[in-house]
Amino acid sequence: MPNPIRVIPCLDVKDGRVVKGVNFVDLRDAGDPAEFAARYEADGADELTFLDITATTEDRSSAYEAVRRTAAQISIPLTVGGGVRTVDDARRLIEAGADRVSLNSAAVADPDLIAALAEEFGPAAIVLAIDVRAGADRAQFPSGYEVTTHGGTRGSGLDVADWARRGAGQGAGEILVTSMDTDGMKGGFDTGLLAAVCAAADVPLI
Repeated sequence: MPNPIRVIPCLDVKDGRVVKGVNFVDLRDAGDPAEFAARYEADGADELTFLDITATTEDRSSAYEAVRRTAAQISIPLTVGGGVRTVDDARRLIEAGADRVSLNSAAVADPDLIAALAEEFGPAAIVLAIDVRAGADRAQFPSGYEVTTHGGTRGSGLDVADWARRGAGQGAGEILVTSMDTDGMKGGFDTGLLAAVCAAADVPLI
């Protein structure tokens, strides 16, 4: 039986406001995350993801107040990422209303953080976010995709398939993968990327 399809809108948030861009740049204000959340749930969304996209590059914690306001508007599951570096960071997000926490740059810097979070909160509450660029040297990156960190501004030296496999092995219950090359282009998914991740990790892929 095929895996069930879930519709999960993603709110990219900067300074407490939803933003939209293309290929992670040229961000423009799109509105209030709490208002978007309520609208998406009313339209039938199964879940919601809230990503504070500048928390890591600005070296700060996530926007907890914006998370609280967003969580208060919905009854569907909420995943929140951005600025998660410790178990305490994750706990604060859950206390603010998150059902799951997402991490990216901190996990690359310290893969054991995935295991620590999974042990504390359970794998179902841990989402490994992976931002990638295509066209990487296949001698170094067999899948053709390199994992990036810090909002896509830094290469990690990791192949996406290897990293997805390792992250799932460390206890991540789901993987949220984003193609920087197709982001905001309205041209559809990078199916080669999705196939590489699906083949590597036996956990749900977002």
